[in-house]
Amino acid sequence: MERTVRSRVLIAALAAAGLLLGGAPSPEAEAAPGGPGAAGNEVVTWGASQVQLDEPGNFEDMTVRNLVHTSVGGRGLQVTLSNTAGEQPVTFSPVTVGVQAEGAAVVPGRQHQLTFDGESSVTIEPGETAQSDPLSWTVPADTTLAVSVHTEGDTGPVTGHTFANQVSYTASGDATDDVSGEAFDGTIENWYWVEALTVQPPREASTLAFFGDSITDGVGSTTNANLSWPDQLADRIAHSRYVHRFGVTNQGISANRLLEDGIGDAGLDRFAGDVLDEPSVSTVFVLEGVNDLRWDVATSPEYLTDAYQELISEAHAEGVCVVGATILPFGGSSRWNPEREEIRLEVNEWIRTSGAFDTVVDFDAVVRDPDNPVEMDPRYGDEDHLHPSDEGYTQMAEAVDLTTLDCDRAG
Repeated sequence: MERTVRSRVLIAALAAAGLLLGGAPSPEAEAAPGGPGAAGNEVVTWGASQVQLDEPGNFEDMTVRNLVHTSVGGRGLQVTLSNTAGEQPVTFSPVTVGVQAEGAAVVPGRQHQLTFDGESSVTIEPGETAQSDPLSWTVPADTTLAVSVHTEGDTGPVTGHTFANQVSYTASGDATDDVSGEAFDGTIENWYWVEALTVQPPREASTLAFFGDSITDGVGSTTNANLSWPDQLADRIAHSRYVHRFGVTNQGISANRLLEDGIGDAGLDRFAGDVLDEPSVSTVFVLEGVNDLRWDVATSPEYLTDAYQELISEAHAEGVCVVGATILPFGGSSRWNPEREEIRLEVNEWIRTSGAFDTVVDFDAVVRDPDNPVEMDPRYGDEDHLHPSDEGYTQMAEAVDLTTLDCDRAG
């Protein structure tokens, strides 16, 4: 696809110019506890919500190579590891980051070991996170990085992100320094323990947060292609006059609900931690509610509209702009019925007309079938009639007006 080709060309060019990261730490690229990154402020270039994964806790003495895709580039890369859903301390030693070459391989000679308060090992207590020391080289935008973590001892219940739409890799023992990828004989489609990557872009910038469920998470898009609508919007930004202005964190959780716990805490409960506590957040897109409708958690429009107003109040109190997104049609999918459809229509009309949000993006209008508006247009919907296809996510990303990304509420 065009995006993948563009990314490969970028990686090749950066490699030729010697700008890719990796290899044994060189003096100019070593981690510096508390050291400087760049002239700009810290923003999230990649992020994912963390939940307790349904794993047996069998990651003793193993390496997980998590592949994650950056949005904005910058210096001072820091990686946040999470044990927020764990039940016992987890020790990681060592942890490395490099640019993916292909599969589990990283660009030879261009990988770095991370440190935490100057140490190569870090133990994270249950419910806690740890952020690595900043590295003093430039991380490219729109690039897939490999964050490799080696676990010491039994990990217990695993913290991570389910349905990554990205294949990552596992190996026995400490394979963090393996650039060939040959030691990685297992594949996974979750992210393990990696919560966020932050950088300092070359100019003042901010973080865009995307808050929602599986539709924000990109379920239904092609694996390894970075085609969720937040990914595609980040791609638009990177090729616009707003380049270097925004980093992106995707806080969508598949099957998440706004009003009740499910996979992950209820949206109302996780909003502050997953969105407002992230560095330099200026704007959050809110697209959540379809699972509350499908499971009869929201049995009247007010359940959702009241919840939206609560999120808006929390965000505005922190100087954060809120973009409201209309709920996509889900006719033809399991759990659709006329009563739920009527609530969806009323909620969407409130989103469009209430004036509660700083800006509105009408995804319903973008992807619905004009001849049968209770369903998605066949060109834009996945076979399950609930999630968009790659093209549907493209239409959603294209529907966002880039001039409205920051309402400057903090100013």
